[in-house]
Amino acid sequence: MRVPGLGSIIAPNRTRAARFALALACACALAGCSSFGETLQRGYVLPEGALEQIPVGASQEQVLIVLGTPSTVATVNGEAFYYISQKTERAAAFMPHEVIDQRVIVVYFDKDRRVERLANYGLKDGKIFDFVSNTTPTGGVELSYLRGVLKSFSPKMLTQ
Repeated sequence: MRVPGLGSIIAPNRTRAARFALALACACALAGCSSFGETLQRGYVLPEGALEQIPVGASQEQVLIVLGTPSTVATVNGEAFYYISQKTERAAAFMPHEVIDQRVIVVYFDKDRRVERLANYGLKDGKIFDFVSNTTPTGGVELSYLRGVLKSFSPKMLTQ
């Protein structure tokens, strides 16, 4: 009769359990990588069917009741309420956000504070504009400092 030793029966079961635990840990780690992506909604969230409740000629108070407080108000050439929203997403926590949808809903009013028209501008209606730019565009050739100094001494030499 043979008595099982520590290396004959117990060791294979431990290695099998260790392999299973390692495979389970790797599967959980890989599954966690895909759930790091996120979608963010910033600004105004348009309620379902809200624009249909605002007909042309509706009062400014009715617009405030249905849509709520606007993101910003313009008073140039008549009043306008702007409701601004942006939807962004990123694949992982360390990645930058990418704008996937941007909406500007504008309610234009006439002089009697009645709705004149509604506008729903999207991402395609916008224009990319660099607000922070440390360069001033110049027309023509860009002149360097050294060229300006040399030109002041000998204008004929630089025109050739």
